[in-house]
Amino acid sequence: MAVDLYSGFTNNKTGETFQCISFDENAFRFDWIVEQGGYIPFEHIHLQQDEIFYVKSGELRILIDGRQYIVGEGQSITVPKGKRHIAYNNQPSRLHCIIEYIPGLDNYKFFQCFGGLTIDGDTTKNGTVNIPKMLYFTRKMKAHCITRPTNIPAPLFYLAMNFFFIVGSFSGWNNQFENYTGDELRSFIH
Repeated sequence: MAVDLYSGFTNNKTGETFQCISFDENAFRFDWIVEQGGYIPFEHIHLQQDEIFYVKSGELRILIDGRQYIVGEGQSITVPKGKRHIAYNNQPSRLHCIIEYIPGLDNYKFFQCFGGLTIDGDTTKNGTVNIPKMLYFTRKMKAHCITRPTNIPAPLFYLAMNFFFIVGSFSGWNNQFENYTGDELRSFIH
């Protein structure tokens, strides 16, 4: 059964909950709730999309290219594509944001894979999803919404994506991809 992003999912290790609000080629919007002490587990870059954080309640602390910003309730901040960033819940209470990726590209399918690994508990002890599998899924879907961890240099990232595509092809990771995205069902529909 494909991951339904409109139903949402939670990463208990990072204290993050994600629930899709809307998706089309122009924008991918979702609710992002971060419990006290919650965080995004690694600094990253969106290569093809701007990311906008609209703070509904709480306070967001975000580092963009090493510069810290504090964003309060009713405020927003845009992370332009190509800028490294990491975000945290800055208060001892819940943070609630609406996040928007512009353009939407193929983020729904990408987040189905991210959500599937999260739901299955296929994460590190700090809550980072299985990076080799996400690299396989990214390559498998020919993703346009590529997100690269900043601790992996770009040439190594692309080499790793191709390497893990080969590894995943022989390791049966396609089954997870099909389960998360529902692609196995589409192959039977004409």
